[in-house]
Amino acid sequence: KWRDAADKIGEEGAARIRGGLERNGVLTTLNLLGNNIRAEGAAAIAEALRGNGVLTNLDIEINDIGPGGAEAIAEALQGNEVLKSLNLWDNSIGDEGAKALASALRVNEVLQSINLEYNNLGDEGKGAIRDAVSGRVGFELEM
Repeated sequence: KWRDAADKIGEEGAARIRGGLERNGVLTTLNLLGNNIRAEGAAAIAEALRGNGVLTNLDIEINDIGPGGAEAIAEALQGNEVLKSLNLWDNSIGDEGAKALASALRVNEVLQSINLEYNNLGDEGKGAIRDAVSGRVGFELEM
């Protein structure tokens, strides 16, 4: 498990982690809780997810990624074949971010768990997510 020792790595730090993740062949869990990576940092992490073949757990809770960051993560999920657990707790993704993630969840059959609590989700966003994972046995959904 790798966790940055700094208080907040921010967008720039997330962009630097991207390079390491793209070449990573052993790290399976990345916890970036409360590092203020925002949408730009989430986009960098998402780019790394596209080429990473071993990361199975990603925790980016409390990072203010917003809808834009959620959309970047969603795009990466559509082609990622190894990530099993994604924690996006408290990132203000709203219904737009949730709908983007729902589209990804319809095609990504590897992800087994997602936490979307405290994200300002309305009925539309929650409904899209529920519809996307309905029928997936054992899928853990927290909203």
